[in-house]
Amino acid sequence: MNKAELIAVFATKVEGLSKKQAEMIVDTFIETVTHELKKGGELALAGFGTFSAKKRAARMGINPQTKAKIQIAAVTVPKFKAGKTLKDALK
Repeated sequence: MNKAELIAVFATKVEGLSKKQAEMIVDTFIETVTHELKKGGELALAGFGTFSAKKRAARMGINPQTKAKIQIAAVTVPKFKAGKTLKDALK
């Protein structure tokens, strides 16, 4: 499922909701999660899961073509931990 398909599902499941309104809801959710993770916080949806940001330390790596050692910079990556309800639904 992609973003357009998700918007279409929202528009059909919620009575009186247009596709434009559904798109605004999805966009707002994405912006909110992104903003919260950028400032170092987390967003928890009970039963569904928790979105958080994890800092990955700088490290040495190897270029597989030249076998030369390279420095890989520190980076912050998004993380998602599934909640119990979501895990149970997939069993």
